[in-house]
Amino acid sequence: MSKNEEKFDGMLLAMAQQHEGGVKELLDTIFNFLARKTDFYTGGGKGAAEKLVMGTFKKHEATALANAASEKAEREEQEKRRKERLEKKKKEEKAEEEKFNSEKIVELTDEQATKLQEEIDHKKSVKETPQSAVPGPSGDNADNQKEGVDGEEEVVDDEEEDEKEKDKLRPNSGNGADLPNYRWTQTLQDLEIKVPLKVSFSARPRDVTVNITKKHLTCGIKGQPPIIDGDFPHEVKIEESTWVIEDGKLLLINLEKVNKMQWWAHVVTSDPEISTKKVNPEPSKLSDLDGETRGLVEKMMYDQRQKELGLPTSDEQKKQDVIKKFMEQHPEMDFSKCKFN
Repeated sequence: MSKNEEKFDGMLLAMAQQHEGGVKELLDTIFNFLARKTDFYTGGGKGAAEKLVMGTFKKHEATALANAASEKAEREEQEKRRKERLEKKKKEEKAEEEKFNSEKIVELTDEQATKLQEEIDHKKSVKETPQSAVPGPSGDNADNQKEGVDGEEEVVDDEEEDEKEKDKLRPNSGNGADLPNYRWTQTLQDLEIKVPLKVSFSARPRDVTVNITKKHLTCGIKGQPPIIDGDFPHEVKIEESTWVIEDGKLLLINLEKVNKMQWWAHVVTSDPEISTKKVNPEPSKLSDLDGETRGLVEKMMYDQRQKELGLPTSDEQKKQDVIKKFMEQHPEMDFSKCKFN
């Protein structure tokens, strides 16, 4: 469609919005105007006006039907892709859950258990070390002011961090923000944007403009200023990003992130930022961890459950097994008065 064809769209949309009776009332106003202010019905001879109306009607009817069929096919394709993506995500989550539920706790080897205990002892000793016992940095006064002791440096960092975060929005329940013109939420995989279309009629795809590129989004009602028009802070996958109109009043946009390990602070850089440090992350899956970390976590989970049940931990069980084996190998010895801790 050329710019010349669209130049009256704003005016006509404004007229349409004032006709609560819809198209019928709008057409009545237009033909009433032609009858009162022009010679439309009488200037071309008998039947000329009707012929002109029908000819123009047929011309644009063919275009409208073709566009409607194309838009319907596009919407169906977008909805199909969206459902496929949701179904794929559900299957992946279900598979991960089943995998997690079917896996048994893997007991650590002696080497892994020793390493874990060393890490725990080291953290404990660091925690118990008095702050005053930690030597400050050497050097002149300028170096001391720049670096400071560990405690002072931490306080400065915290103050700087608070200063950076104080003007940022607190994330909503979907880890996004509720802004005056739209609401957005996110996961590590994608973003969902809900844009209310403040119109008096039931909007269709042809009534809106949505343009998604890797780094930019423009959307709104045709003939009106864009509701969103700005650059993304990070790239999106165009082929996996979709949009639909719900109930004629809501524009729903889904953006697929390229980097799936990053929380977005805003949808477009011109809008206020949220504090990504206050985002409520999705629960981590044990299967996402590397082998060594996973083994340590599984051991701690196992030991915690054993303690809650009043049963021996994995380390205590190992000791008991060793003692039991030793007793079986030496039946001649009397262990009745021995105490095993």
